[in-house]
Amino acid sequence: MSKGSPISPSLMAQKAGPARSVHAKKQDAAFPVAASAEATDTRVQGPNNVVPPTEMTGSQAIVRSLEELGVDDVFGLPGGAILPTYDPLMDSKKLRHILVRHEQGAGHAAEGYAMVTGRAGVCIATSGPGATNLVTAIADAHMDSVPMVAITGQVSSAVIGSDAFQEADIVGITMPITKHSYLVTNADDIPRVLAEAFHIATSGRPGPVLVDITKDAQQGKTTFSWPPKIDLPGYRTVVRGHSKQVREASRLIAAAQRPVFYVGGGVLKANASPELLELAETVGAPVVTTLMARGVFPDSHPQHVGMPGMHGSVSAVTALQQSDLLITLGARFDDRVTGVLSTFAPNAKVIHADIDPAEISKNRTADVPIVGSVKEIIPELTEAVRAQFEASGTPDITPWWSVISRLRDTYPTGWTEPEDGHIAPQQVISRIGELTGPEGVYVAGVGQHQMWTAQFIKYERPRAWLNSGGLGTMGYSVPAAMGAKVGSPDRVVWAIDGDGCFQMTNQELATCLINNIPIKVAIINNSSLGMVRQWQTLFYESRYSNTDLNTGHDTVRVPDFVKLADAYGCVGLRCEREEDIDATIKQALEINDRPVVIDFVVSRDSMVWPMVPTGVSNDLIQIARNMTPTWEEEE
Repeated sequence: MSKGSPISPSLMAQKAGPARSVHAKKQDAAFPVAASAEATDTRVQGPNNVVPPTEMTGSQAIVRSLEELGVDDVFGLPGGAILPTYDPLMDSKKLRHILVRHEQGAGHAAEGYAMVTGRAGVCIATSGPGATNLVTAIADAHMDSVPMVAITGQVSSAVIGSDAFQEADIVGITMPITKHSYLVTNADDIPRVLAEAFHIATSGRPGPVLVDITKDAQQGKTTFSWPPKIDLPGYRTVVRGHSKQVREASRLIAAAQRPVFYVGGGVLKANASPELLELAETVGAPVVTTLMARGVFPDSHPQHVGMPGMHGSVSAVTALQQSDLLITLGARFDDRVTGVLSTFAPNAKVIHADIDPAEISKNRTADVPIVGSVKEIIPELTEAVRAQFEASGTPDITPWWSVISRLRDTYPTGWTEPEDGHIAPQQVISRIGELTGPEGVYVAGVGQHQMWTAQFIKYERPRAWLNSGGLGTMGYSVPAAMGAKVGSPDRVVWAIDGDGCFQMTNQELATCLINNIPIKVAIINNSSLGMVRQWQTLFYESRYSNTDLNTGHDTVRVPDFVKLADAYGCVGLRCEREEDIDATIKQALEINDRPVVIDFVVSRDSMVWPMVPTGVSNDLIQIARNMTPTWEEEE
């Protein structure tokens, strides 16, 4: 286990100069800085109070650093190696600690908090199994670029490497799935390291940072002062796009006959929805928003043509396939969007803007690469496009819109009623969205219900839709919804979960009840691992190997979700008839003093359509089993 200075190669390059980037100014706008630039490192988050040198323990320094960084809420579970920090945490008047029932829940709650607030979520765990229980959530945050700081206790530095009780090399374990991982063995380093961790987690492409602190560092004495001086040699993010590249992008846009905006989660992370709207309306091209970008462009806007990808709309998938220019903003050409990469948008040139240079041309070569924050790039591109249109004329893309509109009208996203007489899960989810409205927050688990929630709820604003997109983590929904409700307490927060996902982390209902976090949980109960069962139906001759969960109709109902909810002190409801859907949802919406769990017993034969099977071109999208769209009119 390394005890040295920053491990990540990006932090080991030449030392960054004192200049503060434009992105840092934008990033830290919510945190006022001291009047004198010489008095503090302006990358340090928080109100930048000046704290004179004060003697305290390392543990007290952890708590005080979090307070000075502007942290309000932390999610955690104590244990031996982190116990010294939990003692001063009890005395904090600024930090609300929420005791979870499993460390994975703390990590996902921190993610949910970060997703709705845009601030770094914080989770705390002890060494060994406590730290390793955070790994799934850390990997999830890494894949979805969620700003999170995970603080773990570690055994005393003198016994590191001796297989001491509850020792695990969590720095080594997490190095591939964090932006950076620290091991702190000296109490004097705590303020600086925590300030650096928050800066790294929230700047550039956001992501998780691990801070592992040995027990003796927590117990040791130090002289605390604030603000600390951040020392990150070589860590500097490029924010402004190259003007020449922006101008070249505008020329491609002006020349395109079939342009499409391919919008990813980077636009959400950059808080660039208003800028995107202005650019899109200036260009007038179709807009598709990926699974991670749902809500950054309003679903109701006439230019929005849907979600692309394996379970995307026909109009969105085909718009990308038939385009001659992809205006790619904060997206990464994920395999779930592209299908077989060599067949993806074969006739399209590519403009690719992203703050992470590693994503540019990683999967698809960019004709015009632009490295920087889309928050900065999009307004500049808008102005360049306007100038280009004024000089050369606005292109007529009316024929292209005729194709897209015909596709949108001919192949709307919908569902067929189940033949077994049970509720259609798509109808349940659609009604949850309609009765709750666009101001609600919707947090999905992983599987069929995740895709239906992305498809059938209308998203009109950013940060209304949370899901585990990259890692696909079952068990994400309930704790992430809990964190979202903490971060946005005035909004209605739904955890839309599957009966399989729900059983992985439902213990956090206890956390919700005890801490007055009244989330609403809709279990889409098809008594099976639904997405796996769908694949078994389609590709394994309906051989249902180990996908029956025995939770639904005509089963032993183990567990009975209504009884389980009652045991946790929540309100438990069950809905099995179509005519009861609205009344049940309305009843849940009226209960705000405790969590509500609804067992929606639905058909197990419902499938997610459209679908692009793995290993084939997006041109082979299916709208139902063995049914593909007719393309003659569009060719």
